[in-house]
Amino acid sequence: MKMLIAFFCNLLLFGAARGQNDTNKDHGASGSVVSSAAVANCKRCIVLAEQSQTRIAIAEVSTQTIIWEWKAAGHVKDSAHIKWFSNPSDAKVVYNGRYVLMCASGGGVALIRIADQKTVFYAYAGGNTHSAELLPDGNIVSASSTGHFLTLFTVDTLRFPDGVYSKQVPIDFGHNVVWDRKNDLLWSAAGKAMKSFIYNGNCTRPDLILKDSIPLPGKEAHDLFPVYGENAFWFTNTTNVYRFDVSTKTLQQADVVQTSIKSVSNGPREFPVILSKPKESWWTDEVIDATGKRVFYGQGLKIYKARWVVPNPFSYPKKHRFNTCQ
Repeated sequence: MKMLIAFFCNLLLFGAARGQNDTNKDHGASGSVVSSAAVANCKRCIVLAEQSQTRIAIAEVSTQTIIWEWKAAGHVKDSAHIKWFSNPSDAKVVYNGRYVLMCASGGGVALIRIADQKTVFYAYAGGNTHSAELLPDGNIVSASSTGHFLTLFTVDTLRFPDGVYSKQVPIDFGHNVVWDRKNDLLWSAAGKAMKSFIYNGNCTRPDLILKDSIPLPGKEAHDLFPVYGENAFWFTNTTNVYRFDVSTKTLQQADVVQTSIKSVSNGPREFPVILSKPKESWWTDEVIDATGKRVFYGQGLKIYKARWVVPNPFSYPKKHRFNTCQ
């Protein structure tokens, strides 16, 4: 009897230990081991919109390895929705490093929990979706380039993707959206104009009201992302990279590699500015710094955009907890 009791005790202990390990590791759809603990402990990680394997990936710079990934296959409700996530076009880590907000040229927008790769919300915007952003109430807005519109979604984690409210707002060549927490504005560099919008704050019927439109140089505005620690944006078009000062609403050419830059990101002082500059068509297998020096490389990768996994105080509060429309 004592031996039998000991056997069951050991079995329970083994099961508990295994359960603890499983909270940190998950076998993704590709069969690779994905470690949320490694992401949480990573000192210098980059989140990638990576198109060779149609995934969002998080790469550790020190080891030059991908330590986390998400693919739509196995993580959306209907296999017919997988095509929405073809050619991932943007990704940013949100909610204090616990979630990834992504979108894809196939039209999909998704919010993913890093710990278990769970897709807690997704929906279809269409029109070659290129960027997505969180609004203060937890709703999501995206930008679509060939569709020439922004799309606002009421985030409902129970009724998605078909049972959620959405609203389109026309905009030229929609490629980017950034929330400005200090000024309560949504910014989007659209074609030849930097536009700011007031969010109506209506959780169930979200909408935007145009506030300002500021002329921009060049054509085909592309990336827009906060400069870490400053009241400014990185802004790119086909020919240049600029800093846009939000207070003065003025542009200054940035001291970085220019021409055809798909994304720009920086972090605290010890983090270099990183850029994604295509080698073929619109993708690259490396992430470079402001001078063109390699920061990360992956053979065979097709990286469209790359961003540091760091807090974003320009857009989100210090304690940014997961939020849904209520």
